[in-house]
Amino acid sequence: MAKIDALLQLVVAANGSDLHLNEGQPPKVRIHGDIIAVEHPTLTHESLSAYLSEIAGVERWDAFLRTGDLDFAYQIGKDSRFRVNYYKQLHGFGCVMRLIPNQISTLQELDLPPVIKEFANLRSGLVLVTGPTGSGKSTTLAALIDYINHTYAYQIITLEEPIEFIHEPIQSIITQREVGVDAKSFADGLLVAKREDPNVILVGEMRDLETISQAVSAAEQGVLVFGTLHTSNASKTVDRIIDAFPVDQQPLIRSMLAASLKGVCAQRLMKRTDGKGRCAVNEILRWTPALSAVIREGATEKIPDIIKLGAQDGMQLMDDSIFERLRAGQVGAHEAYMKALDQNRFRPFLSEDERRAEEIAAEEAAKQVRMARGAQNVSSAGGRIPPVPPPKGTPPSP
Repeated sequence: MAKIDALLQLVVAANGSDLHLNEGQPPKVRIHGDIIAVEHPTLTHESLSAYLSEIAGVERWDAFLRTGDLDFAYQIGKDSRFRVNYYKQLHGFGCVMRLIPNQISTLQELDLPPVIKEFANLRSGLVLVTGPTGSGKSTTLAALIDYINHTYAYQIITLEEPIEFIHEPIQSIITQREVGVDAKSFADGLLVAKREDPNVILVGEMRDLETISQAVSAAEQGVLVFGTLHTSNASKTVDRIIDAFPVDQQPLIRSMLAASLKGVCAQRLMKRTDGKGRCAVNEILRWTPALSAVIREGATEKIPDIIKLGAQDGMQLMDDSIFERLRAGQVGAHEAYMKALDQNRFRPFLSEDERRAEEIAAEEAAKQVRMARGAQNVSSAGGRIPPVPPPKGTPPSP
């Protein structure tokens, strides 16, 4: 048993999601979105190095010391698997270890909109699951792949960094490849995957032009491609893909995306009022002829209108999903306000104390902006404070 396993078992026992380790601080665990310190001595360079080097092994540890970053998966026993990231920072070493559930939850168990299952029933095209880090993208994608695995006899290829959820073949052939171990990069893995008779390809992260280009190309060639981006809504997702390309290539990628983009599921996690973890809220965009035309024209600002008009087909805006959770009493008003894109819509539901606290925070933020602008003015004046003109009616100085 490795020394760090005792801390990881705390994460599991507390139903936490992440273990945070940084030099000069005690270990901390994220539980339902909140980071809580563990009763443990402050981590020194020696104690943290001992924790990290033991489970990394000699080869990985040497690579980390050279590069300052390391990603891999680590398992304790049969039931607990973690996605691990080591990094160097100002005060020394750091590490985040995220718990990956061994049991893959179904789409129903995750309480996701039923329309998301329709993405798994597609035969080809590009489907993107988006959201900030820690929003449950990998969990949603794992549920989609699991549904396909139980439903269709397909060739499924996943490209991940590192491999998180382990899929056992049920109806489908499952090939899971780890970037940096089994494939040089996501783009290289995609290029090879297209030659391996795939029905479905999952791309763990579409972070660069070449990967995005290969993913769109595979979708155009008749493969169902699932990918992720760190975007907050459907409009920004489409813009992010197009903006990744040089200006002279953007008309072509708009045309390709107009035909191949079959859906976007933007996701966030919100604290439940019953204290039983978090629930997902989703913005859903599905392909329609109108969406295809909007992408070709470069008029992505019209996408929210397409989503509103497609409500009968399961489309929804993020704030509408948040509002439904609020109306059902599953999330609180302050949580809804903080996660909403249009916060003014949710301000009336705040208590008087919450509204006042938000007003104070807004006033403080405005003050900081004014101070920053003042500092910029001083800098542009060569370090001299610009003279303040006297008020009107003040006699001139002698």
